[in-house]
Amino acid sequence: MRLALTVRFLTKRFIGEYASNFESIYSKHLYLEGKKLNLEIYDPCSQPQKAKFSLTSELHWADGFVIVYDISDRSSFAFAKALIYRIREPQTSHCKRAVGSAVLLVGNKQDLCHVREVGWEEGQKLALDNQCQFCELSAAEQSLEVHMMFTRIIKDILTNFKLKEKRRPSGSKSMAKLINNVFGKRRKSV
Repeated sequence: MRLALTVRFLTKRFIGEYASNFESIYSKHLYLEGKKLNLEIYDPCSQPQKAKFSLTSELHWADGFVIVYDISDRSSFAFAKALIYRIREPQTSHCKRAVGSAVLLVGNKQDLCHVREVGWEEGQKLALDNQCQFCELSAAEQSLEVHMMFTRIIKDILTNFKLKEKRRPSGSKSMAKLINNVFGKRRKSV
């Protein structure tokens, strides 16, 4: 399911059957808003019971998360919820960065709404409660929407970077503060 979205984004093709028992990292280069971006997309094992749940190393390097569940499978929604809690909990997140990271919750397989087990409202509520973006789509039928979904999370990540840059003091002032802290001298800021 996650792999279907990733493959759709990377190749614009849909492959219906996946038996992914391993994790993968994909690379993609793209231009967005006049900037060349180099993406690395980590796609864990697609079977929740076999996937490692800790995500500790991923929390350290990931700038954003796309958490996918199958709208026709309640257990996948429960797993998605647990992943979001894991990402958002500061005491279990070993990295401050993950708590404020861009997170997009995606209900996939919208084309199977006749066998829906998870309502749109449930997904929306989970996303709102955890400061996430939310969408429902079908990797099988909505190539453009899949591309827009990835573009949306990438833009959120870029916005987070811009906000962090604005909060960071200028180089000379922060260096002066560092020198003052190390040597215990009080100097005027540069």
